[in-house]
Amino acid sequence: MVTPDVGSDELEDMNRRELLRLLSTAGTLIAVPDIVVDGHADDLEQISQYEQLNSHLWQVYALSESKRTVYPVVRQQLDLLTRRLDRSHSSATHKRICAATSDLLQLTGEIFFDANRYTDATHCYKLAADASKEGEAFDLWACALTRLAYLSMYERRFDDVTPILEGAARVARHGDGQLATRHWVAAVQAEAHAGRRDLEACERALDKAELVRALTWPVMPGGWLRFDGSRLAEERGTCYSALGRADLASEALTEALNTATSPRRRGSILTDLAALGVQTRDLDRVLDCGGQAVELAERTRSSGYIGRKLQGLRTQLTPLSSDNRAAQLSDRIAQL
Repeated sequence: MVTPDVGSDELEDMNRRELLRLLSTAGTLIAVPDIVVDGHADDLEQISQYEQLNSHLWQVYALSESKRTVYPVVRQQLDLLTRRLDRSHSSATHKRICAATSDLLQLTGEIFFDANRYTDATHCYKLAADASKEGEAFDLWACALTRLAYLSMYERRFDDVTPILEGAARVARHGDGQLATRHWVAAVQAEAHAGRRDLEACERALDKAELVRALTWPVMPGGWLRFDGSRLAEERGTCYSALGRADLASEALTEALNTATSPRRRGSILTDLAALGVQTRDLDRVLDCGGQAVELAERTRSSGYIGRKLQGLRTQLTPLSSDNRAAQLSDRIAQL
């Protein structure tokens, strides 16, 4: 409960300190568990409940316009899992707890990533990778590494991303062949290749990602893996935009916008379309798509995900700054 005399900044600092404490404790318990031959009889049933709640929290996160509102209950769940890790249990039980912890840590990382807290997100993803490795949950492990790679991509450190994604691809090969894990890794690899201006490698990776359509449904076990091929048009558009292929990018992104439903995803696509408008000197597209993206960022308070992309757009607006309307859009982005 939030007490009236605690300001929002102070409360956020308290939450962050508590999270770091939990991460430190969980990391120790994952690496040095208290393993016994015979675990408690109720362990598996209890862990199943944790897994179900994790899945529910991912659904709430997906439906929430402001992602940070999900954080308090996610932190409570993380506290419960950490307490469970601190109990004696069998090796099999430990692996399932580690997998459930990795699942929840990836959700926690997503919340911080959306809030532009990359250091906190990095801690979450790294520990999620350690937990899933300990739990021998290869698909979870590959997804944690892929999310970690995203952080470097947003910093445009594409050379740093390559070995992480190669590792994720190797891990994914040991996972469930009916899941879309390896195809998601390929889609992210395509973005990294596009950032390095390697068209050939980018298209090879996109072709690998397209193979997800050949899988038998369902290809996603829950929130930690949300790649089913429905976003391939958006992926292609993002890649072609980075490669300077405005014609191909425009076609792909327009297709993606027509099917996107979540505000977060629409904001991302609209920002990419506005950036294309800058490339092609189409000021009307810049103002229309950029303005819509800013409105979504303001409404959802997604200053991390959409806001970071809009800051990139703002940099690109510099050559158009002599136009009063472009300058106004730049000012709106600066205020996010």
